[in-house]
Amino acid sequence: MLTQTSETALRALVFLLVSKTDEPLPPARIAAYIGASPSYTAKVTTALVKSDILRAHRGMKGGVTLSRPPEQITLLEVVEACQGKVLGDFCQDLDRLELVCAFHRAMAELHQAIITTLKRWTLADLATTPLPAAEIRDNVNCRMHFSLDLEEETPQA
Repeated sequence: MLTQTSETALRALVFLLVSKTDEPLPPARIAAYIGASPSYTAKVTTALVKSDILRAHRGMKGGVTLSRPPEQITLLEVVEACQGKVLGDFCQDLDRLELVCAFHRAMAELHQAIITTLKRWTLADLATTPLPAAEIRDNVNCRMHFSLDLEEETPQA
């Protein structure tokens, strides 16, 4: 459902939140902790800067920070920054759903559910439980997996 770009963006954004640093983090450093390519992470963070989700900081201590509080950044904003507007796949654009085929009504309902869910969840919500519980962490394939230890020499992918 989500593209690799959206998933990378979400992992990077949640990592920024849980890293508990006020300093800008360079995309290459974020990439090391989330197990992504530095160049791909730079591309993703550039898209997030253009969408006003991140703020870029230049210079020796440059990097990115959130542009506003995480409670104000919805998953819909992140997904649309990475994938474009979430569009429904309908037979034809009609406002009166009672007149269209059942498939069209089902797809309109699905589209609305996706939009509603992505609007309801924020970065702050994701950061409350960024990783699975420790007792199952090694036994599940979590898409949000990243290293929380900023002091590690070599972060795990």
